[in-house]
Formats: sequence, structure tokens, C-alpha cells
Amino acid sequence: MEYAAKVRELREEDREINSFIVLDTTGVNQQSTAKKGVLAGKSIAIKSNICVEGLLATCASKTLENHIATFDATVVEAIKKEGGLIVGMANMDEFACGASGETSYYGPTDNPNAKGFIPGGSSSGSAAAVASGFVDIALGSDTGGSIRNPASHCGVVGFKPTYGLVSRYGLIDMAMSLDQIGPIARDVENAALMLDVIAGHDSKDGTSLKIGKEDCQFSRKLNPKLKGRKLGYAAEFDRLIADNGIKKVIHNALDKLSNAGAEIVEISLPNLDKALPTYYLNVYVEFFSATRKYDGRRYGHKIEDVCGEEVLRRILLGSYISQKEYSGRYYRKALQARSVIRNELSEAMKNVDVIVSPTVPKLPHKIGTKIEDPRVIYAYDIFTTPVNLAGLPAGSVPAGKVGGIPTGLQVIGKPLEDQKVLDVLHGFEKNCG
Repeated sequence: MEYAAKVRELREEDREINSFIVLDTTGVNQQSTAKKGVLAGKSIAIKSNICVEGLLATCASKTLENHIATFDATVVEAIKKEGGLIVGMANMDEFACGASGETSYYGPTDNPNAKGFIPGGSSSGSAAAVASGFVDIALGSDTGGSIRNPASHCGVVGFKPTYGLVSRYGLIDMAMSLDQIGPIARDVENAALMLDVIAGHDSKDGTSLKIGKEDCQFSRKLNPKLKGRKLGYAAEFDRLIADNGIKKVIHNALDKLSNAGAEIVEISLPNLDKALPTYYLNVYVEFFSATRKYDGRRYGHKIEDVCGEEVLRRILLGSYISQKEYSGRYYRKALQARSVIRNELSEAMKNVDVIVSPTVPKLPHKIGTKIEDPRVIYAYDIFTTPVNLAGLPAGSVPAGKVGGIPTGLQVIGKPLEDQKVLDVLHGFEKNCG
């Protein structure tokens, strides 16, 4: 089947899921894609906040509804060089503000593995496109769980690399010190393969770590052996799980890991419950700063005039917290708390290889559910935000289902020990699935 026909078929198949904002119907990206490479023959979806030359980069917003990217993000360049075929731009929460996939200007994305329920966010379309089988791999961005959260809800694999391992050049960011691009795939091998391609130093990105491509061969080094691995698990996780079904799935996963030869080690994270407010105080300030360029003068619309409720909430709170008389009361204390959380995670991992935890504390709600208190949505990220605050690598792998709805096991590693995280994810997938 020719490319145009495939895209037309995909567009029809996606009408119910709404995982894409725009598809490359003209094949503009085929012209700059290599015929050979490790991604040749694989179809790729790109989250709509990552620039792909010639395609709309809207961040699922009205603000940028007509914004066509004029260049490729560094990760997109890398994908094209390795033959990956980019088929379109995936739906998402508006400007990555959300954990449900419902705040998009283009409408909510459905969950292919739990129809009628949210797919999670903000990389909702990326996870749904993979879970639907529309694409082999997708790219998302993760600020506080935005890759791992939808991966858990949709029953796929999502990986957030160490901060700085993957270039952020060409990412329309929400919070510069937290955002990281990463892969979503149906299995760990494909997620690791994509990481091989997109990881490594980029001189165009000031946050990029000086790591050579020779040190980014994750898929070749995958080791599913669990025997002898020390996996930390905190009692605080159990206290913060809001759904008994998830608790049962996670403890069943721990038993499987133990039976496969891993040692489960008890650790303590007494400040875990402080991660969520700390995260959002950081996000409000950084997002407010990032959105000052959307003033309607150079391109698009003025963001405050056309944005959704959640985006406006974050802008207003960020503006308030950034004021001189309030910055010491809120933002500086949030930075101090961030250091406490980072140090606590570092201490907890001294005697273990990785930490394992639930990815989410509760099951996804039904699309369209009226939720008055935004903290109810924020609570989905209680287990994922500490990772971004500390710049650590972490991934989610399907752990089981509760009432037919997928939920994931999260694996968290030390800085630059992305390989070890991928190995444990792979080991669970191969030995405990």
C-alpha cells in the first residue's frame, strides 16, 4: 500500500481515538528521511510540542493553531537519519498542562485499552497511538510524569531519561528544568532502540550532557536477568496508593520480581508527599516565564486570550508567585524542598540498584467527568514528580489490570544509570509478565 493510502487509512482508524492532531498526508518528511537505519520500516508519532519541519507544532492549543515548524528538533533529525518514518503529530494536553489528555484544544484522546476512560497525559496521543497499534514508537515529553502516566493507563512502556541525556532543542517546553523527551513503545526493546537514536550530546542545547553516541547503545546491552538485583520499595508508596486494586497488582509484581531472583529492600521516603506541591510551585513559575513569548505579536494568538482553564490557572499562579514580595514565601521554599527530595532519593538508593513503585496511585477516570478541584487531577503524578525534581531516569512497564484497566510498575534509577532501569523494566517484561 502506498504511503498516502496508509495515512488515509490511519486517519479513518483514528477518528474514535483522536490520538493525532495532524498526519503527514503529503509525505513531506519522507523526502528528508534516510532509506536505511536502525529505525527503517518503523512508524513514529511525535508529540505536538516537538518541532517537525513542515508540520503543525500546536502544543494542542488555539494559541499556536497555525504554527508550522520551520526546523526539525534534534531528536527528529536523529530519527530521520536512522530511517524512522514520522507519520504525524500526536495529541496532548494543551501546552502539556494536564494529566488526563482532556485539555487539548482538539478534543480529548480516548484510551484504546480502556475505552471511555482517559489515556493519561500530557503525552496522551503518543501513548494512545502506540497502544492502538497505529505506530511502532512515539516520542513524548515528561515534565512530572507525562510519559509514564499515559504509558501506565494505556498499558504500554514509557521511559523518561536522565535529565540532559536527550537534547531538548526543538522542544516547546513547559518547565525548562524539568522537561525531558523520551520514548513510548509497546515493549522495552523498542523503547531502548529509540533511546539509542535520540540520546547523546547536542551543542545546540545548553542543558545537554557531554555524552558520546558510543555510550548510548542501550538496546544492545539490554539484560533481563533479575537475579541479584536489589530493588528498593518504600512503605510510603502503599500509604499513598488510592486504589486497593492497584496495590494488589503492585505487590503481586513485587512477588514476581522476588521469585525471579531480585531482592526487595525496604527503603524510606518520608518527604514523598511533599513532592507534588514542590513540583507544581516550580512548574507555575517556569511555565509563566515560558509563555511570555506568546503575546500575539510575532505569531499565534495572545495566550491569555484563547487558552484553556488549566493553562490560564498555571499562568496566573506563576505570575503571582513570581512577584518579588511572594517569591521568598513560595518559590524559594519550593527550590529548597526540591533539594530535600533530591537528597532523600539519593540516600534511599545508596544500597539498591533501582527503586520500584506504582506509576500512578489511582485508576483513570471516565472522559468528561466533572472535576472541580484541580488537585484531584494533579494527584495522578504523586509517584512520578519526584523523579523529575531530581533529574533521574525512570520508566513504566505494564504490571497488570484492575477491572480490565491497565496499570504500570515504575522503575527509578540513579543519574545516568538509564541502562540499569531499562534492564529491570526488560527483566520484568520477560520474566514476570
